[in-house]
Amino acid sequence: MSTQNAESQNTGGPTGVVDALRSAVSGEVDAGVRRRAEYSTDASNYRVIPEVVVFPTSTEDVLAILRVAREHSTAITARGAGTSIAGNAVGTGIVIDFSRHLNKVLEIDPEARTARVQPGVVMSDLQKAAAPYGLRFGPDPSTQSRATLAGMIGNNACGPHAVAWGRTADNTISLDVVDGTGRRFTAGRGDLSALPGLEELVRDRLAMIRTEFGRFGRQVSGYSLEHLLPENGADLAKFLVGTEGSLVTVLEATVQLVPIPNAPVLLAAGYPDMPSAADAVPAMLAHSPLAVEGLDAELVEMVRRHQGDHAIPDLPEGAGWLLIEVGGADKDEALANARTIAADAGTDAVQIIPAGPEAAALWQIRADGAGLASRTLDGAQGWPGWEDAAVPPEKLGAYLRDFQRLMGEHGVSGLPYGHFGDGCIHIRIDFPLDPQDGAEGVALFRRFMFAAAELVAAHGGSLSGEHGDGRARGELLPLMYSPEAISTFEAVKAIFDPADLLNPGVVVRPRRVDEDLRRPHVQPLPLLAGSGFSFSHDGGDMGMAVHRCTGVGKCRADLPSSFMCPSYLATKDEKDSTRGRARVLQEMANGSLVQGWDSPEVHESLDLCLSCKACSSDCPTGIDMAQYKSEVTHRTYRGKVRPITHYALGWLPRWARMITTVPAVTKLVNAVLGVRPIGKLVLSLGGMDPRRSMVTFAEESLPRWWRKRKAPTAQSQGTPSGTARPEVLVWADSFSSYLDTDGGRAMVELLEAAGYTVRFPEASACCGLTWISTGQLDGARVRLRQTMDVLAPYVEAGIPIVGIEPSCTAALRSDLPDLFPDDPRAHLLAANTRTLAELLTADAPVGPRDWTPPDLTGTTVIAQPHCHHHAVIGYTTDLELLERTGAQVTTLTTCCGLAGNFGMESGHYDVSVAVAEQALLPALADAPADAVYLADGYSCRTQAEQLAGVRGVHLAQLLIGPGAVRRVGDADLRRPM
Repeated sequence: MSTQNAESQNTGGPTGVVDALRSAVSGEVDAGVRRRAEYSTDASNYRVIPEVVVFPTSTEDVLAILRVAREHSTAITARGAGTSIAGNAVGTGIVIDFSRHLNKVLEIDPEARTARVQPGVVMSDLQKAAAPYGLRFGPDPSTQSRATLAGMIGNNACGPHAVAWGRTADNTISLDVVDGTGRRFTAGRGDLSALPGLEELVRDRLAMIRTEFGRFGRQVSGYSLEHLLPENGADLAKFLVGTEGSLVTVLEATVQLVPIPNAPVLLAAGYPDMPSAADAVPAMLAHSPLAVEGLDAELVEMVRRHQGDHAIPDLPEGAGWLLIEVGGADKDEALANARTIAADAGTDAVQIIPAGPEAAALWQIRADGAGLASRTLDGAQGWPGWEDAAVPPEKLGAYLRDFQRLMGEHGVSGLPYGHFGDGCIHIRIDFPLDPQDGAEGVALFRRFMFAAAELVAAHGGSLSGEHGDGRARGELLPLMYSPEAISTFEAVKAIFDPADLLNPGVVVRPRRVDEDLRRPHVQPLPLLAGSGFSFSHDGGDMGMAVHRCTGVGKCRADLPSSFMCPSYLATKDEKDSTRGRARVLQEMANGSLVQGWDSPEVHESLDLCLSCKACSSDCPTGIDMAQYKSEVTHRTYRGKVRPITHYALGWLPRWARMITTVPAVTKLVNAVLGVRPIGKLVLSLGGMDPRRSMVTFAEESLPRWWRKRKAPTAQSQGTPSGTARPEVLVWADSFSSYLDTDGGRAMVELLEAAGYTVRFPEASACCGLTWISTGQLDGARVRLRQTMDVLAPYVEAGIPIVGIEPSCTAALRSDLPDLFPDDPRAHLLAANTRTLAELLTADAPVGPRDWTPPDLTGTTVIAQPHCHHHAVIGYTTDLELLERTGAQVTTLTTCCGLAGNFGMESGHYDVSVAVAEQALLPALADAPADAVYLADGYSCRTQAEQLAGVRGVHLAQLLIGPGAVRRVGDADLRRPM
């Protein structure tokens, strides 16, 4: 069935099942267009629109959902984090999202080393719960920060440490399940009586099962019948692992835990290429390592391009590497074991790395592979499909050489990496699946998939090594298994699910590999001539840009090093994840389910996006939802009357400049708006939340202060007469000029003290940020054109620019060249605009000749990087500079929650506060009274002042001296709400 036919079957389906679900289930039942769009795909190539999505709050809810499905003969798809790459977490009927509510660790038994969990528990949460007992769950896929245990059970997930602790199946003790007939039973070991006919089926086909199944560790394609053999204990629980939700629905699981290894050591070994690295694996396995992973030079280069040189530690010489984790009773034994393995590595290019930041950085390269490999080095989109095939490890080198030849014959490429210790290779391939590739592109995809399946079968391998077959490989199973094996799969399905309600089209009677493909049916979203963003990295097509999202779901993860995605972490709703928004925009590009830039589904989806831009750096695929939101808003309201906040907040620099022109007027406005009832009325009339406080305008603007100020002479600063002082332009943005001038004043004084001659713009130079964030891109272009006229002459004269406000600095670095891709001045300004930390740490003559930072030993700093600073510029340089001061720094790693206009707008206050409660508010509450809250961003300082009564300081104020620094424990500034 084509994608369009599948859609028409489900978009206007009968309401009976939806009404029945709403009567039977206490959790949310959502048949809305937007919700169905969010769940129309997982992390695969496939798009299947469900009839309804349900969020059960209890086991009773799940049982009721399954009962309604049977009564209405409606298909069921169980879903966790939706990170399935094979297309086994999408379906036409009812999608059950277990991750929202059924996500608890119910029990840890440290003596038995077991855990009892609900199906939606996130794997990293189980690891956190087990860690105090010195235990962990062995399998650890790269998506463990968002993958759910039932999803891992469905696919028989593995991860790097499966070489030591086995697959999910090897660590599953028992399962509380319901099959397709409604039978609820506990699947365990030694008893198949719950399923009449299953024991007899196994007995009748013993020879086939013994010869075709369980041949090597990563053979997970099809149903793992070997677990039902009497010599393997007739283990029904282990058999059900990897059945992809096609036989049972999991209600609860009991799993085995293993001890956390002591002081593991990482051994990196370099080889000429990936096949050569694979050849060395069998010798390594003889020493029982904890993990053996493979990395390719092209993937490492992709990380370098995406995250910068700092993300890549030194690697041994080579173009292919093995990362081998080695354990021991203690650090010394682990090091000794690593040296023993190094002697058998077959290469002299080895490096032993103790546990620490460098080892963690190497593992992070591997963890981000699923997303980063979604693009080839030349920028082409890489697709899953032939994503995780596996062969016996001793055949891996030969298989890789043959596979590389196969890709060359078909004219495709990709970035391979994977679990070399288990013979499992991950790769995303640049299949020609774009709409312009037409039917021939899809035909090539199909030809390659069949050829690859024949190749892996010839090497004694498995179509899937840990992700399941799903829609991607189910049709290929007859190339790997005999007709008797295939018929056995069908017989097993008939025992568990005779009506074919559980994940139909997967494993048994599978869909064609080229059916339901998402990308070939997408319509382009071309540029508006002379208006909006250029999307130059995506061929000038926003449709291509939103399809950067491959669904890996990192935006759903609560990671200590990631700012993404603050609204999802606050609501835990897929609607508010970067991925959920991308799915709705992809449906808009498809044009059949979600229709038009002004569709309510699109604007509902984007409403709680903070435009923090964190996804542009933290998402391994490079999604920039802030840019997409701006473009959508621009196209929706262009030439139309806009929401009042677009004028009140989007034009804030204009109002601020007008109000601060005459100091007497400024004082009057501040006094009037400071009267709380008047301020609340103005906020309400302006579309803002009255619980917020009005901004206070600077009684003396920064440009006025500059004009009145007499610049110090070189002699007064101790500069020898005749010595040329380097020049720098302090760029006075609108926030620093008209709202909070303290940071700008401190920066001027600091730079002069550091030996610079400070220049100031002769005219207003606004970056247009508030116009950009409210989607007024024509207005932004007007302001940026003027800004280029004002600032470009300084750069052309060799004078660097230093920004005060990080969001404005980031706008010049990213938004400016994207809005003016053909104007060389835009790229010149982007390349020569720096933050204060970048300027002060640069080499002379751009950087200072002999300036040293002040000694801040004993000072506690709570640092809140602005989201745009983190995403566009990076905060590493700031941290390095702070380290030189000797200050004790705690860096917050999520958004403050205000995010410019977002937190001020009506309807956003509660989410804004919830985001602040993730990191900012607890950090300020726990900080000592003499701590300093460091926040270069005006919005970050505003949020802390309004919610915690704490005034922040700019980096320039911190570096200029104690007199300019406010402390967390200073007088309470909280205003009445």
